[in-house]
Amino acid sequence: MKIIDLSQEITDGMAVHHTQPAVQVTVHATHEEWNGEPEKKWKTPAVNQLHLSEHAGTHVDAISHMGKEFSNVTIDRMPLSTFITRGICLNLSFKNPGDVITKQDLIEASYEHPIHQGDTVLLYTDHYRRHFQTEEWSNNPGLDEEAAIWLGVQKVAAFGVESMAPGVKGKTNRAVHKICGELGFTHYENLINLHQLVNKGAFQFIGLPLKIKGGTGSPVRAVAIFN
Repeated sequence: MKIIDLSQEITDGMAVHHTQPAVQVTVHATHEEWNGEPEKKWKTPAVNQLHLSEHAGTHVDAISHMGKEFSNVTIDRMPLSTFITRGICLNLSFKNPGDVITKQDLIEASYEHPIHQGDTVLLYTDHYRRHFQTEEWSNNPGLDEEAAIWLGVQKVAAFGVESMAPGVKGKTNRAVHKICGELGFTHYENLINLHQLVNKGAFQFIGLPLKIKGGTGSPVRAVAIFN
């Protein structure tokens, strides 16, 4: 069994979508503090405190995030089978920052790796390795409306992208979210290591969210498992 980690590290000040609060990771208590040692010796964390959005780092969106009309389908109400599925990775690495990914792109990319109902479809654009922590990071390639509808018609459980948004900023991103809500599937954002999945065939995908009551999404530890 080979496990490939698809998740970003959660770090203080990490890159987040411009609509989300900054991530803060601070030391809440040290072992030295608990042992009654002088404050100047407090250096070994015993408990860290996290301040972050549900949509920070590698995460999955709840259907409730997609629009007001879907607000009852929160992350804790979504079936666990949504997050443990067969996975397939499509090679779209020819796309540049700001490009749209079309229905025809998906059809051609899936020709040798057909999509099954209930799959999680990961979209490899190599945007993370090329542009993370650069000015182009927020200018990601993303689905257009027709491509998103096509995925929904295939009845996928979800799709996943390497960037902070599934659509193109200022063009298709809001519409892609709405389509996901209307057709009842979701997506993962900020995935990494998708280059390790290309042309490898199907795998088991796991991206379990935290059980946040009323949550609009959740950080996940996403992995691909090859047996």
